[in-house]
Amino acid sequence: MLEKILLNHYEAAAVILSGIGLTNLLLQRNLIKKIIGLNIMDTAVYLFLAAKGYVEGRAAPILIENGSGGWLNSSSLYVNPVPAGLVLTGIVVSVSVTAFALALTLKLYENYGTLNIDEALLKMTEEQEELETTIEEAEEDVLSS
Repeated sequence: MLEKILLNHYEAAAVILSGIGLTNLLLQRNLIKKIIGLNIMDTAVYLFLAAKGYVEGRAAPILIENGSGGWLNSSSLYVNPVPAGLVLTGIVVSVSVTAFALALTLKLYENYGTLNIDEALLKMTEEQEELETTIEEAEEDVLSS
């Protein structure tokens, strides 16, 4: 078992990072810490894809001339470029999601004065109840007049 982990140390590191990120995402109440946990999980996925996409002894997927005017086009000579493309696309999406989540967190802090998700939800429900009572009072005033 330990030998397999040592041979696949990148995959093992990705699993450990994913566990750390998931634990952080589930157990933290602070929204910034939750966003950090999500970013750790993203990084674990990128590490896993990069580790699985690389094959030792193979070249970049660029056609090489074989010396006799032809091209070396055997797939066994090259690394698959799809995992690298997925990692780059994932990084762009991850940065966008992080920026959006941080913007929402900033607005939440401006409105409710806390980054704790439980306190913010409590303040939201109180605000909703106040709004509902105000609407009920306005309806009663309209109906009584």
